[in-house]
Amino acid sequence: MKLTAHLPWRQRSEGAVPGVSSGGPLTRGRRALRRWFHSRLPRTDTLALTHRNVYILPTRPGWMLGLTLLLLLVASINYQLNLGYLLTFLLAGSAVVGMHICHGNLRGLSLHLTPPAPVHAGDAARLDIRLANTSRQARYGIALTVTDIGDDTAHLTWTDVPAQSGAEVHTAWQVTRRGWHDLPALSASTLFPLGTFRVWTVWRPASRLLAYPKAELHPPPLPAGEPQPGHAGASVVRSSGEFDGVRAYRRGDPLRSVVWKKAAQSFAAGRDDLVSRDASSSQRSLLWLDYATCGAPDPESRLSRLTAWVLQADRLDLVFGLRLPGREIPPDSGPSHRARCLEALALC
Repeated sequence: MKLTAHLPWRQRSEGAVPGVSSGGPLTRGRRALRRWFHSRLPRTDTLALTHRNVYILPTRPGWMLGLTLLLLLVASINYQLNLGYLLTFLLAGSAVVGMHICHGNLRGLSLHLTPPAPVHAGDAARLDIRLANTSRQARYGIALTVTDIGDDTAHLTWTDVPAQSGAEVHTAWQVTRRGWHDLPALSASTLFPLGTFRVWTVWRPASRLLAYPKAELHPPPLPAGEPQPGHAGASVVRSSGEFDGVRAYRRGDPLRSVVWKKAAQSFAAGRDDLVSRDASSSQRSLLWLDYATCGAPDPESRLSRLTAWVLQADRLDLVFGLRLPGREIPPDSGPSHRARCLEALALC
């Protein structure tokens, strides 16, 4: 259920964390304090929220309410106003009840993270989190966000959790470089029901994320293949850029020559590019993607070009191998081979 912006426990700005200014970067001292606090938290993909790991503090409106109650109390004492006493203690009692409701709104939930799928560097990794509620009371206005030590402009994702049920929340984390990454700390918070107190918890997932190199946007054509033993040195790539054994679909090609597996994948992705098998010749050469001869100027550019070539060869359903410094992956095809090649590129 999507909460409306006028509710008091929900921030009007999706890009602001309650109680934290987003006007500039964190100071060095606050970063060090947050890093020290995160280092003391155990890593786990499932977190049960109890009174030991749920924290509460007044918000800015809460502090203003406290100051207002103090002024009302002083004025009531000074002028002997019985109705002033009544209003003061009525508002104070409401604030205390709201504090207990706010704390109980988060306490008792269970958070579970699904291990994220690999992404390419520069893309956003999707984090799927399930909130489980075993109590008979619904939980309202629960916000989840990625708590990055170096960034104070986190975006909140809001949800409600029905009684004795669960809710799925999806948030994202920007990955800037290739390789293995520890997932950043996540924060769950709530301001329900009055917005005068903020209750939150910090969670460090145990899963890790693998980031593949960023694929080159406009890579050159795939390299020529190496002849197989027993065959003449025929090139895997023709002058037109098409591969022996596989080529782009042409009008008039028989339906049995269409690679329907690749066609189904193209249709599912919203594309209409078809691939036909070339019955006039078979693939007499092996396609090797070689780090040493790919032609890029620097190591990261070479990995980016090889990544684009791996994705292109997989789309064409070609048999290809990969040569990297200190490692060679024999020719093969299919999703598992593509994933193995991309992982080797990410960890090169």
